[in-house]
Amino acid sequence: MLTFIGRRLIAMAPIVLGVTIVVFSILHLAPGDPTTIMLGEHATPEAIAALRERLGLDDPIPVQYFRWLSGVVRGDLGRSIYTRQPVMEMIWQRLPATLELTFTAMLLALLIAIPVGIISATKQYSTFDHAGMLGALFGISMPSFWQGLMMIYIFSFVLGWTPISGRGTISHLILPAIVLGTGQAALIARLTRSSMLEVIRQDYVRTARAKGLAERLVISKHALKNALIPVVTIVALQLPVLFGGAVITETVFAWPGMGRLIVESIFVRDFPVVQAVVLITAMIVVLSNLLADILYTFLDPRVKYG
Repeated sequence: MLTFIGRRLIAMAPIVLGVTIVVFSILHLAPGDPTTIMLGEHATPEAIAALRERLGLDDPIPVQYFRWLSGVVRGDLGRSIYTRQPVMEMIWQRLPATLELTFTAMLLALLIAIPVGIISATKQYSTFDHAGMLGALFGISMPSFWQGLMMIYIFSFVLGWTPISGRGTISHLILPAIVLGTGQAALIARLTRSSMLEVIRQDYVRTARAKGLAERLVISKHALKNALIPVVTIVALQLPVLFGGAVITETVFAWPGMGRLIVESIFVRDFPVVQAVVLITAMIVVLSNLLADILYTFLDPRVKYG
């Protein structure tokens, strides 16, 4: 297992490196000059040229990239072009808020989706099944920004139950977590139902029933473990999606996390901050896939890694 993990960690380095090259190139080739944003539209060409030289933006793009990459290897993500604050410090200030929101949303999605999927599969075509799948369809189809605005209007303005925006207490977390977790809950519920339906029709499940085991034990001991393998895959793939999807939710609820940080940085063309956030997101993607592969060995004893 350790050998497998080591090989995967080595293999993920070229992937992350390739992502950073693509994003770095796109950022620097896109229209818009951070020095013009910082100095204003009426700045003189001499002032813009001096600032670009001081920030190193007049160097060729490959030179800028390798200068940034050499800093990353040393653990230095550079400084913000706009605030001159160390990028690592800015990320450490925002990362806890995003992790709090992301994992709360995923936990909420799992607590709702897996029971709904299991009950819908064991009571196929029942009223609960139809209601659950209709709710899942609604959850997948609903845009998160619209849902966020509607929940703010209903629960904050009309009912006054929750704060409108910000972070600080559990009441601040409730609405953003629900909005971010709704789409994931709908997706996981539908996948759990379809996976469970496939498993409970297998021969070994019918054999367990024929032996006289209670239906609760048949589902929990024999069917659920195998049915969760596709669910683990989708959860591992959706964690980075949640991390990225937090951009919209954090903007709507003014949640001080990485999502708002990257939006603010894109607007002012703060290249080092955007590049650092993309680097972290790429690492989360590959690590989530590695975690899913490891969890397979606990769910299915037939899966072995040399």
